[in-house]
Amino acid sequence: MAQTPNGTPVGVDDPYEVAGHCDHLTDDGRCRFALEYAGADPSFAADRAADEFRCHVGESGDWRACPKYRWTTDESECVRCGLEEIRIAHEADRPLIEEHHLSYGSGSDHPESDDPTHELTVSLCRWCHGKVHNSFARIDDDASPDLEAIAEREARRSKEQTEFGFDSALDRYGEPSDQ
Repeated sequence: MAQTPNGTPVGVDDPYEVAGHCDHLTDDGRCRFALEYAGADPSFAADRAADEFRCHVGESGDWRACPKYRWTTDESECVRCGLEEIRIAHEADRPLIEEHHLSYGSGSDHPESDDPTHELTVSLCRWCHGKVHNSFARIDDDASPDLEAIAEREARRSKEQTEFGFDSALDRYGEPSDQ
């Protein structure tokens, strides 16, 4: 199983098997990185421009071949146990869902490097996140949310429902006084 620089597991053997399409890939198959951030890597942008900015990985899906590949989660539920995030506006509570990095170093081939070449992340609840890093739990395990996680989510859901509640003026302020 791939590991962090500190030697803790990341929960997968090969992060690229879990990862999806590149965040820079447009709907029409072009490389957004080369289009919008050409100054960050002029050589890369020039190569893509020569090929009408088409993604050079294309249909092969071998994302290791692209030096600008990035796949970050945008999910609001844990990929391992399915716990959904509930955030309350103006509350400083710790999120239920955290980003879990699958790529450390320069990919799974060189985990000893401190310079990641690709950013790969999935969403994990903080309970599953701890299990993945502190044991041999895998992100693709068939798991259910911890009881503590369910209790925290339900407490937030209850608070959310209270905020959405409606109190009439009569309930809030009582009977109008006769003047």
